[in-house]
Amino acid sequence: MGDVHTRMYRDGRLVEEGFPLADVSARLELSNTVLWIDLCDPSREQLDGLAPRLALHELAVEDVLSRQRPKLDRYDTHLFLSCHAARVDVGAGRLDETEVNVFINRRWLITVRKDPAFRIEPVLERWDRSPDLAVNGVGFLLYALLDAVVDTYFDVTRTFDEFYELVSEGLFAEQQLGPLRQRQWFDMTRAMFRFHRLVVPMREVCGSLVRREHSSVTEGLAPYFLDVYDQVVGVIDDLDSLREVASTILETEVSLRDHRQNLIMKQVSSWAAIIAIPTLVTGYYGMNVPYPGAGEAVGVVTSAGIMIVACLVLYHLFRRNQWL
Repeated sequence: MGDVHTRMYRDGRLVEEGFPLADVSARLELSNTVLWIDLCDPSREQLDGLAPRLALHELAVEDVLSRQRPKLDRYDTHLFLSCHAARVDVGAGRLDETEVNVFINRRWLITVRKDPAFRIEPVLERWDRSPDLAVNGVGFLLYALLDAVVDTYFDVTRTFDEFYELVSEGLFAEQQLGPLRQRQWFDMTRAMFRFHRLVVPMREVCGSLVRREHSSVTEGLAPYFLDVYDQVVGVIDDLDSLREVASTILETEVSLRDHRQNLIMKQVSSWAAIIAIPTLVTGYYGMNVPYPGAGEAVGVVTSAGIMIVACLVLYHLFRRNQWL
């Protein structure tokens, strides 16, 4: 059984909270009341027990029990909204998300969280500190919830931005990225693309609410939903920029890796050429045939001089060409 939170508002004021789900129908019979019900990781029995009391559509209930992409569906008695709060674990290179499903009616709002990682307390604080907006009923409750969800997007985007800034600063360090850091980089990039797929559909969800196609958004709340829409668009723009940064960093890292490999090959080739000179000279003087200076001290001096002079010439030549 999942945790349950309940509240009842009348004319924008909180008048009761903590009542059981069995009393929902009785509370709705009271005039000028708005109910909020929060279910955290509910069981199928809890949903089945609540559905007939509020005429929840069976397809919407099924959607709650399965994974959904962000969307806004319209049914005869209510709207069904699905979105995802997000956070990122940099150490594990993982995007953690909490699916938040919302049933929306003129008289009630039901939030269903898949796990407690998305805390509902900040949402309650937003409701409690704005009694002047609470008179707008369910629309205000929905706005505060969406605003809290979108705030998590800014935190995630900021984390990605800080991560890629650190990665870009380390590109030109002498110490190259190790396998663990490279894997973290890959996992973070994959998490960013996954996050992008979560945020982009929210633009259409919020856009539909801004266009006031649904009665939950009143005239007084239109600017607030427009603000949420603008925030989502801003997050998408930031993500597009971050994707370009990630691609640029990848291209730069590959280019730097090729450059370093070329430097290593130049150095190896240069030293091989220098070492080849003594090998050539000693091989020539080691032949078992008569030659000038054979068996004499002048032969040793001559061969040593040839090796030293030739090696120094090659060394300075490679240094001048920046091969060494």
